[in-house]
Amino acid sequence: MRFETPLLPARLILRYKRFLADCRLEADGREITAHCANPGSMLGLAAPGTRVWLEPNDDPKKKLKFGWRLVDHENGHFTGVDTSLPNRALRAALTDRRVAALADYDTVRAEVRYGEKSRIDFLLTAPDLPDAYVEVKSVTLSRRPGLAEFPDSVTARGARHLGELARMARDGHRAVLLYLVQRSDCDAVTVAADIDPAYAAALDVARAAGVEVMALGCAITPEAVELAGPLPVSPGR
Repeated sequence: MRFETPLLPARLILRYKRFLADCRLEADGREITAHCANPGSMLGLAAPGTRVWLEPNDDPKKKLKFGWRLVDHENGHFTGVDTSLPNRALRAALTDRRVAALADYDTVRAEVRYGEKSRIDFLLTAPDLPDAYVEVKSVTLSRRPGLAEFPDSVTARGARHLGELARMARDGHRAVLLYLVQRSDCDAVTVAADIDPAYAAALDVARAAGVEVMALGCAITPEAVELAGPLPVSPGR
């Protein structure tokens, strides 16, 4: 997905209250506050002085006139920090049948209620196929070169989602956990069991119940974030 407005480079001063980031624009040195569309810990991505890319807007309904979109690792690689982007990009890819493992489905619905007070990111349906429940997780953590990890903090919500997927699989549906790796410097993904052992255990249970686990990479530049090919997933144990 191409960014609607050309991004501007800046230096991070401080990320705080999860959704706010003070930055200094490289072009003119102005200090501004940007919206951070990422409620996670952003481990390894939010150190003061980090080079970032911001998307400006002139929407009168938005209080903040910049949105933090990318971390620039200053080695030719980038990480996408907007957690809403994966679902938007993936919805377009699913609709166009560009995700090979799910290309047989002709109907894509987003945010469908299921289980106990949950919503599935995507419900895929097609004649003569079991319904496919697809849960998407944005992955931004990397502590070892080339290896992306999820989660970057304890996620009781993530473990609950795994339980819901396991129930769908046991009921005869197709249940899919899809890690979307928003890093251009990683070619595999694993589970950060040391960060959240309960999540890792829930994933083991889900896999045993028949939940499919897959991952897709991203090609990232200051112009666009595009889905790339599948990545291998290791259990992380």
